[in-house]
Amino acid sequence: MKILYVEDELSLAKVVRESLQSRAYEVLHLQDGAELMVHYEQFKPDICLFDVMLPVKDGFALAKELRTINPDIPIIFITSKVQTQDVLKGFGVGGNDYIKKPFSLEELIVRINNMYNLTNSRQSNSGQYVGIGQYEFWPDKLELIYKNEVRRISYREAQLLSELARAKNEIVNRKYILDKIWGDDSFFNSRNLDVYITRLRQFFRNDPNVQIITLKAVGYRLVDG
Repeated sequence: MKILYVEDELSLAKVVRESLQSRAYEVLHLQDGAELMVHYEQFKPDICLFDVMLPVKDGFALAKELRTINPDIPIIFITSKVQTQDVLKGFGVGGNDYIKKPFSLEELIVRINNMYNLTNSRQSNSGQYVGIGQYEFWPDKLELIYKNEVRRISYREAQLLSELARAKNEIVNRKYILDKIWGDDSFFNSRNLDVYITRLRQFFRNDPNVQIITLKAVGYRLVDG
């Protein structure tokens, strides 16, 4: 797996790069994103790790720029920012996942592998969709269609929506979602889940018959009709 890693904190970058390389990952480290697109084209990574606070261009700007030429490559943000508006902004520019500083290398590797596997497990069968109210949800194509409007969604949004849609009108346990999609039910992952639920609700705002109901301390229920 080839990883493009942008981090200006050199001591951290050295530890992360060497740890990943020792596990047979190929890593290209950049201190800033000034020439990101040049390095991207030459290196052709499978996944990107972007620190959020960077000189020249921050990680959000890099993700937004990269998404103009590759809408599918997984992008993981490394950040000390955990405010809801920051997380929303990151997902809004095309990020797929977050990991909060300080982090363990084991957690980083799990997140990298998870995103990589999600990317490579996408099936080519485009003939299957899930009807949700007036929407068509195409998990394999990462698309949510309302009438003639097609919305591209992230891998994790699709994964979460698949779990809710699979148990439509039934309760899906919150801990089950966190364990299956994020790997554990830590506080940071729990906040990420809250953000994703908010985003999914926004996606369905055109159909009042579709609701994602929160059952406090229990889980969620996707109500259709």
